[in-house]
Parts: sequence; structure tokens; C-alpha cells
Amino acid sequence: MLDLAAELKADPLGCDALAGPKSVAVIFEKNSTRTRLSFEVGIRQLGGQPVVVDGRMMQLGREETIEDTSRVLSRYVDAVVWRTFAQARIDSMASASTVPVVNALTDEFHPCQVLADLQTIRERHGDLAGLTLTYLGDGANNMANSLLVGGATAGMHVRVSAPEGFAPADWVLDAAKKRAAETGGSVSVFTEPKPSVEGADVLVTDSWTSMGQENDGKDRVSPFRPFQVNADLLAATGKPAASVLHCLPAHRGWEITDEVIDGPASAVFDEAENRLHAQKALLTWLVRRP
Repeated sequence: MLDLAAELKADPLGCDALAGPKSVAVIFEKNSTRTRLSFEVGIRQLGGQPVVVDGRMMQLGREETIEDTSRVLSRYVDAVVWRTFAQARIDSMASASTVPVVNALTDEFHPCQVLADLQTIRERHGDLAGLTLTYLGDGANNMANSLLVGGATAGMHVRVSAPEGFAPADWVLDAAKKRAAETGGSVSVFTEPKPSVEGADVLVTDSWTSMGQENDGKDRVSPFRPFQVNADLLAATGKPAASVLHCLPAHRGWEITDEVIDGPASAVFDEAENRLHAQKALLTWLVRRP
């Protein structure tokens, strides 16, 4: 899939997997900038028709079961992209659907972002297997979860560095360790930032507060401040070619400094662009699979 993403990046209009046009429902229950734009543009570039819907205006799980909505959508469209809250909601949608259902973000996972992250890392560092990635911030959020599972699947050594009380859930660690055992990767958790970045090829951070946690922001500054990705922490990797990723939006001066996000180590805006290409590859793979 990453090979296909690279091909689509080199030739954005070279694939018409959604020609016809095929229709794709793109449903948002959470606010979005990059996800909405990248999916809408990508679907059109593949020759398809995006049908963008505000999920808050639908009867999803309220006056109608998610499964019934899914059965109806399957009669109208060729794929569903859904940005929602609990992972159980999208699991329910997928269980009743006869067309592909794409997780565009849940409280637990953000898989499309991690596809773009892996594409970006491969562009900068080559083969993913054996690379060391350190994620710094809230170790229990959807980006940490997705990087653990996605990085381990790619054979990477994934470290999560988070304050006490913000470690990944055991079930996520167990899933990631199982993948790592199959690929030669590894998974580890740190509560101190400096040791966690030593020898790292890639540093990844994210907002200290996820959607719906905005009121907790000021309370998190003190415990999270040592985990800020700044020039000193970047230097502590000991890797002059180390890269920095952030899925955006960035709270500059909090989880990452201007100096780093705008500096030569930053792959943040390549990463944002790659959402488009990685998602096009995913949709192409889904509609073309047997």
C-alpha cells in the first residue's frame, strides 16, 4: 500500500479506481481540516464522487441503529469514510456494511494518519524495519495507539514516552507486542523523555489534549512540559538526520517549538500532504480487492 501511495504521489491523476463515478460517503461527527480536504480531493482525483455529510445531522445510533444506517448506506454508495467517537461505533458500521468502511479517526485509533506517517518516514529514512520511533506526549491517545500497532507491524522499534498516568492501555501494548514479535520490531514505554529519544530516528508528538479534552489543557502543561519536542530533545537523539512528525493541528510552544516544526528536521508538512496520497492508496486497494 505504501508503494502505491508513492506511485500516486508521483502521478496524482494516474489512477481512476473510483471512476464511474463511484460514490463515497464521507461522514464527520468531529471537526476536521486535513481529513476532510484530503479525502474529498483524493476521491475526486481517483474519479469518484465524495458525498460529505455532517454526521451530527444524521440519526446514527440515535433514532436508528448504526447497523441499520450502514445497511442503507451500502445500497447508496461504494464506500464509507467515517470520523466518529468510540471505536465501537465504526466497528458496528463495518459489521453490517457490504461496502468498505474506512476509519477516519476514532477516540481510540487514527489509522489513516499512521499510513501517512509511515509513508513520510520511508521517504526520509528508507526501509521502515529496524528504525526507532519515539512518540512523546499522551501515551493513551489515538495517535500513540495507532503508532504502536502500525509501527510494530512495520518492524519498527516503537517507544512511547509519557508522564506517569498517561501510559498506553495494556490491551494496546499487548496487540503491538504481538505484531512486533511477528516482524522483529519492539515496543517499550518510558516516563522520562531524554532516555526515550536516545538513538531515535524519528520523534513524533501530538497535541497534549485530544478533541473533547480542551478544558484539561492548562492542567496538563506542568506534567507534559518536559516532553516538549524542542531543539535540546532533538539533539539528544544523537542522530543528525532524525526527523520530527506531528499530525497537526500543532499548539506551537506547547508540545513542539517553532524552531523544530519550522526547522530542517521537520517532516510535518510532508506528512500532512501524504494524508492525501496514503488515503488514495487505501481507497484504491479497498475497491479493487477481490
